[in-house]
Amino acid sequence: MADRSAPGCHLRLEWVYGYRGHQCRNNLYYTAAKEIVYFVAGVGVVYSPREHRQKFYLGHQDDIISLALHPERVLVATGQVGKEPYICVWDSYTVQTVSVLKDVHTHGIACLAFDLDGQRLVSVGLDSKNTVCVWDWRKGKLLSMAPGHTDRIFDISWDLYQPNKLVSCGVKHIKFWSLCGNSLTPKRGVFGKTGDLQTILCLACARDEVTYSGALNGDIYVWKGINLVRTIQGAHAAGIFSMNACEEGFATGGRDGCVRLWDLNFKPITVIDLRETDQGYKGLSVRSVCWRGDHILVGTQDSEIFEIVVHERNKPFLIMQGHCEGELWALAVHPTKPLAMTGSDDRSVRIWSLIDHALIARCNMEEPIRCAAVSTDGIHLALGMKDGSFTVLRVRDMTEVVHIKDRKEAIHELKYSPDGNFLAVGSNDSSVDIYGVVQRYKKIGECIGSLSFITHMDWSSDSKYLQTNDGNGKRLFYRMPSGKEITSKEELKGVQWASWTCVSGVEVNGIWPKYSDINDINSVDANFIGQVMVTADDYGIVKLFRYPCLRKGAKFKKYLGHSAHVTNVRWSHDHQWVVSIGGADHSVFQWKFVPDRKLKDSLHIAPQESLVDSNSDESDSDQSDVPELDSEIEQETQITYRRQVYKEDLPQLKEQCKEKRKSAASKRRERAPGNSIRLHFVHGYRGYDCRSNLFYTQTGEIVYHVAAVGVVYNRQQNTQRFYLGHDDDILCLAIHPLKDYVATGQVGRDSSIHIWDTETIKPLSVLKGYHQYGVCAVDFSADGKRLASVGIDDNHTIVLWDWKKGEKLSAVRGSKDKIFVVKINPYMPEKLITVGIKHLKFWRRAGGGLIGRKGCIGAMGRTDTMMCAVYGWTEEMVFSGTSTGDVCIWRDVFLIKTVKAHDGPVFSMHALEKGFVTGGKDGVVALWDDTFERCLKTYAIKRAALAPGSKGLLLEDNPSIRAISLGHGHILVGTKNGEILEVDKSGPITLLVQGHMEGEVWGLATHPHLPICATVSDDKTLRIWDLSPSHCMLAVRKLKKGGRCCCFSPDGKALAVGLNDGSFLIVNADTLEDLVSFQHRKDVISEIRFSPGAGKYLAVASCDNFVDIYNVMSSKRVGICKGASSYITHMDWDIRGKLLQVNTGAKEQLFFEAPRGKKQTIPTLEVEKIGWASWTSVLGSCCEGIWPIIGEVTDVTASCLTSDSKVLATGDDFGFVKLFRYPAKGKFGKFKRYVAHSTHVTNVRWTYDDSLLVTVGGADTSLMLWTYEMEGHRDTRQCDSEESDLDSEEDGGYDSDVTRENEINYTIKALSTNIRPMFGIKPHLQQKEPTLDERQGVVR
Repeated sequence: MADRSAPGCHLRLEWVYGYRGHQCRNNLYYTAAKEIVYFVAGVGVVYSPREHRQKFYLGHQDDIISLALHPERVLVATGQVGKEPYICVWDSYTVQTVSVLKDVHTHGIACLAFDLDGQRLVSVGLDSKNTVCVWDWRKGKLLSMAPGHTDRIFDISWDLYQPNKLVSCGVKHIKFWSLCGNSLTPKRGVFGKTGDLQTILCLACARDEVTYSGALNGDIYVWKGINLVRTIQGAHAAGIFSMNACEEGFATGGRDGCVRLWDLNFKPITVIDLRETDQGYKGLSVRSVCWRGDHILVGTQDSEIFEIVVHERNKPFLIMQGHCEGELWALAVHPTKPLAMTGSDDRSVRIWSLIDHALIARCNMEEPIRCAAVSTDGIHLALGMKDGSFTVLRVRDMTEVVHIKDRKEAIHELKYSPDGNFLAVGSNDSSVDIYGVVQRYKKIGECIGSLSFITHMDWSSDSKYLQTNDGNGKRLFYRMPSGKEITSKEELKGVQWASWTCVSGVEVNGIWPKYSDINDINSVDANFIGQVMVTADDYGIVKLFRYPCLRKGAKFKKYLGHSAHVTNVRWSHDHQWVVSIGGADHSVFQWKFVPDRKLKDSLHIAPQESLVDSNSDESDSDQSDVPELDSEIEQETQITYRRQVYKEDLPQLKEQCKEKRKSAASKRRERAPGNSIRLHFVHGYRGYDCRSNLFYTQTGEIVYHVAAVGVVYNRQQNTQRFYLGHDDDILCLAIHPLKDYVATGQVGRDSSIHIWDTETIKPLSVLKGYHQYGVCAVDFSADGKRLASVGIDDNHTIVLWDWKKGEKLSAVRGSKDKIFVVKINPYMPEKLITVGIKHLKFWRRAGGGLIGRKGCIGAMGRTDTMMCAVYGWTEEMVFSGTSTGDVCIWRDVFLIKTVKAHDGPVFSMHALEKGFVTGGKDGVVALWDDTFERCLKTYAIKRAALAPGSKGLLLEDNPSIRAISLGHGHILVGTKNGEILEVDKSGPITLLVQGHMEGEVWGLATHPHLPICATVSDDKTLRIWDLSPSHCMLAVRKLKKGGRCCCFSPDGKALAVGLNDGSFLIVNADTLEDLVSFQHRKDVISEIRFSPGAGKYLAVASCDNFVDIYNVMSSKRVGICKGASSYITHMDWDIRGKLLQVNTGAKEQLFFEAPRGKKQTIPTLEVEKIGWASWTSVLGSCCEGIWPIIGEVTDVTASCLTSDSKVLATGDDFGFVKLFRYPAKGKFGKFKRYVAHSTHVTNVRWTYDDSLLVTVGGADTSLMLWTYEMEGHRDTRQCDSEESDLDSEEDGGYDSDVTRENEINYTIKALSTNIRPMFGIKPHLQQKEPTLDERQGVVR
């Protein structure tokens, strides 16, 4: 049974024994429903004393250490510890999260308090500055923050009688705060002569600026304003930990074990000494009091909760008990009764009733207890101690039977044999001792095979064998009772084990993650009958696996609640419950086991919401039974979008090259050219790794993106307008519901989202600061006010924005795997869904956080990879398209049915007024009715259906469809092959835009006398493009291999193409049919050139460092140019066709004579005099200036000179197209630069008449046309070019101070720049309108 899927049964938390009293104060209250709210470990507990029932809040993932009750006493705020701790505000009635406050505190949240009307919450952090924060908690918004104090703060409270005033106290200080606007200002309390300066532990505010506070020495200090006015000495005999104000007065509780009640003027009413009561004991210390009416709640340091009725104050009820501080490791269950026994470092052993949920016996021992076992007849309880001894007690009256000490180190495990005759005791001395029970525990055997401490043991059912695990992860077997080690596998073949609690062994291989330190699973217990087992680990997680569990990395269900390590876990005798205990949180959790069959009945109960899934990360099911990921999706998930260098790094890189800049600044440098270029048309659409990124605008234009450009295409005029605000690949695009604004997200170290207007092409808002590496999905809310975005960081962070204000509203970690789509619910903007790799989650906003629930698949199977999703006609209907071609229909979070829609993945969906349209990998567009019952119509994207007005040719039939949108009576379709098509409802298809497919584009050639160009790419196509206003692809040919270069013959009739396998072709330039082909090389052909004039010779350069020269007429190789020490990058002929100039990857500039290929050495001055037929080289004195200051990091990949030899255009690895004056002599020439390509610009070419510059961008697959504009023709345009890097130095003659000031770096992190013109004062800076009273200055 090598089933790696998660088990079908599950656990439900039923009871938690304990209360967190240590290191916490004021954490125990009555709610409005008279329930008691407190916390233990990582769980908020709401306990109803009337029904003796507990409810649990499981939204935290680490120890909770602070709690505040809302003035209406229904909502609770809790704060936790951790690296990125957060505050949850939750409802004590439904135990659901209302709001999450995060991203501000570090280390932990020490105190919390609500203000009088419950609108604001104040929190204090555990960081070094003990930061104080005030929140508008419903919105999850930070209103103000300030450093609290240099030392710990123990309590904070709002002054309930003066608005905007707070008081905080702590180590040797008390501070009085006022909140004005968004600034918090403190004044220190003045102790003066009235009392000693000392630590204040708790406080309560009263009328008339009076504050009462409890001090470490047991006095109560009374403050008026910021001055200490009197002390009430000896209120308690030691530190006062808690103070609680109510209508009747004040209650205080101290380390002396007393609770005192005071009236409203702090005159004593009564004192209750809990040490003197029946349940009291010496050393009882009160950590929390709550007084409501005639009831008082008291929480103690040792995890007890007392309830006192005021008029019977000498009879407190003990309503909750737990272990005291100290690690809890020992756990045993009774063999026949529903009892659990625990023992801890607090030296107590306790017996709990699993039915009554109560402590029924306790006994204090001399030593800390580390393990426990109950004999098979249930009469004896054996306890292993930390000092190496063990004690046996009678269960019924806890009297001692024997106490034996044979070892020096701690006993970590002991077990009775199934026949009841032996007790095996395993110690940290690496040995197991065997004792005879009947012989009054006489030692009769010893097992000494281990080299490390003993961690786990199990007996065989016949009591003849024992297996052990030790600290080295070794599993050993011994014959019983002698203790002789067994080495032969044969002897162990048929052994049945009575229990299974070992962590190593074939049966439990699957509990270990694939990469794991052997000691992080502390305990295992198998339930043989139910074929499940439960494990406890160092990360606070209890997991449920199938048993046996043979293959590593098996799936599981996981349960959180314990905060730190879970030390032990056991099934109850009848397998109804699982009991787990936490080490540092010393709490006992009791889980109800819900078997498979019961699950079906409980499905109508909504799953408990939590911030962390209750299933394992990979969960749901094993990878192996998921259909193979579709190849396209597989490819897409491999793309990381990480760059070695981001454009954002440029300023820093330039800083590092300061010395070079200085030297450059001192020389006279060429001016930048007067002429300029302007982006005119882009061939290409990003379909290969993006979806749903193509829309109609309000005016019927089409908006999409390619490379770093947002394109608005007018199909009537066949013209494009461009949004050029991005500087790297755009990965996603969403349109505002009014279809006039668009949001686009890009790749970047701190990547940005731009919201821009499709009419004016102006940015409205830029959102930054929350997404690393890139943004892969965006969506507007139905009212257009909000925007959701998903990042491509490791956690795929989801952020909800108010985009106009540039404000982050909420954020959450999305998923470990890639998320493809985010959609905001059109009916309820507080809700959204995300879909991705094996992922579909429903989120709802809770303050600054989002709370997610997995889609419930029920018995239907497993979560598929989802590629797209839309909301349906009501707020709870969601439709998602899967990678297997199904459409899943969800109501609320439940899957109700699936419909087969396509062969292969469904990549895009669009919701209509009535019905839906879907598109898939199968190249079919399908129209559906509004319930997905009927497919009304399908359109296959085929060449035969292309209408005559198409701007190009379909590369293949049924291309994979990646985007679909409707409007203006048409269906707009974007394909993986980079085509945009318009499907008329009656059937004909018009091709509007196309570009290359996935793969780098390097080869580019312009025709010698026509406005056309050729490109060849790694996508294995050769294409001819019309550059005249009709802008379309004229011809395409599929090649057997990708290609990196091409060149027209001088008469324009032939076209030579170099391929990546070392072969090259010459084809007819009109029909693209082969004329000849050759293969003399193994490596990529990197450059290919016809000689000028008659085009007699063809030079073919390859990456194996040679240039071959062929005679075109005779089709023979006539020469080989040798001598390059690296691959060839560029090549040019001189006008006579006798000399070749060659550049190599080692930055060599070489010359060869044609046709034999003899190497020549030519002095620099002579080179300049030679007339070159073309100049595409990047080396030599004529173009020294094109290399940037940061030339080490980036390469200039291509250049091309205009035919009048005045302007040199270059393309580089940063995606910049630059224009220089030619010759560009001297280093670091001035230039104009243009951004549109995203990563490398691989090639640039001027057309034959210099009217256009054509550029191709490697991986962004785009072909861009730029019009060349003469000086004087320029109208000012936004973002046209940036002048070069070093303008300012030109002027010289700076005063030295000015120079210094000029070099100071002011770094400002603008989270958002709002580009709409702004007038007036921002709301939070506006002065409040003075009230009538204030204006007239009335004194009351």
